[in-house]
Amino acid sequence: MNIPDQLLYTKDHEWISIEGNVATVGITDFAQGELGDIVYVDVSSVGQQLDAHQVFGTVEAVKTVSDLFMPVSGKILEFNKNLEKNPEQVNHDPYGGGWMIKVELAAPGSDLLTAGQYRALIGK
Repeated sequence: MNIPDQLLYTKDHEWISIEGNVATVGITDFAQGELGDIVYVDVSSVGQQLDAHQVFGTVEAVKTVSDLFMPVSGKILEFNKNLEKNPEQVNHDPYGGGWMIKVELAAPGSDLLTAGQYRALIGK
C-alpha cells in the first residue's frame, strides 16, 4: 500500500498536497482499494467556496457511491477533467494522474494527519 510521506491525509481517506496557497486533493490508495473499480467521479463544485469537511463531490465504484470531503476550507479552482473519460486513473495512480481537485486555501486544515498517523488509522 502506497502512503507517500510528503502528503497529508484525512480520516475520510482524502490526501492533500499544499504548494503555496493552492492544494491538490484526491483519495488515498487505501480508499480506492476499498471502493474497487471506479467508474465515475462527479465534482460539480468548481468555483464554490467550501468549508473543511463539506462534500465537494462523489466517486462511484461498481458497487457503491461515496462522498468526497474537503480536507481544508477553500475555493475549488479546478476539477481533473481527465477523470471524466478515464475515472480508472484513480485506481491506477491515486497520487498522480488520479488527483481530483485543486483548491485555493482559505484556511489550513487543523485535523490533517501525517503519513504515520494515517498508517496508524488504517492499521498499516
